[in-house]
Amino acid sequence: MLIDLSGKTALVTGSTQGIGAAIASGLAQAGARVAVNGRTEKSVDESMRRMSAGRGTLIAAPGDISTDKGAQAVFDAVPQVDVLVNNLGIFGSLPALEIPDDEWRRYFDMNVLTAIRMIRHYLPGMTERSWGRIQNIASDSAVVTPAEMIHYGMSKTALLAVSRGFAKEAAGTGVTVNSVIAGPTHTGGVEDFVYELVDRDLPWDEAQREFMRTHRPQSLLQRLIEPEEIANMVVYLSSPFASATTGGALRVDGGYVDSILP
Repeated sequence: MLIDLSGKTALVTGSTQGIGAAIASGLAQAGARVAVNGRTEKSVDESMRRMSAGRGTLIAAPGDISTDKGAQAVFDAVPQVDVLVNNLGIFGSLPALEIPDDEWRRYFDMNVLTAIRMIRHYLPGMTERSWGRIQNIASDSAVVTPAEMIHYGMSKTALLAVSRGFAKEAAGTGVTVNSVIAGPTHTGGVEDFVYELVDRDLPWDEAQREFMRTHRPQSLLQRLIEPEEIANMVVYLSSPFASATTGGALRVDGGYVDSILP
């Protein structure tokens, strides 16, 4: 299957590292013009130097989209897009009864409201042009709430509802809206998280195996997913081949969620 996104403009939020960077690179390699987003110009420029654009091009779209000023900076840099990937998110572990109100709000603002803000801005243009792809990067934690970070799970569950709701808003327009449920994925941030839960003296390969055995035993893959494996699903959903897939929650979770349907 040859996916050609030539002539399409994509924006990937939170794309200076990890899953977001892999998605941005994957879309560019398929021929898209991809806007790379991070909080600062420096982080965006450094990330773009590390990425492979392939047949496409990379452009800078710095701005903290959790603020009105930062979001406007991104809108100014990329006035319209054909593909929007809401990847920005935060995560971390805290005992359930120790999560303060401010943290609940922060997780909702960062993981849910930023996506809503982007969709609200770009969806009208997509519907006017009768073509568009919106994807919200969710998590297995949306359907298997982790005891060590229920505030994160809550935010990702909400993101599934946001995706389904906006898919209904876009019904019949040629625009699709989906969630991608990413399973435990190997990123720098996840390495730090793993070492919060297992012995820091363990070499990485052993630490990863211990984490999966102890904290994610449901995984059928029995390893962390690589960011490029998430990107492959996103690139497909961004293509014309995925025209009949909308309002869904598609899993790239390594079989972690023990259910036939999300």
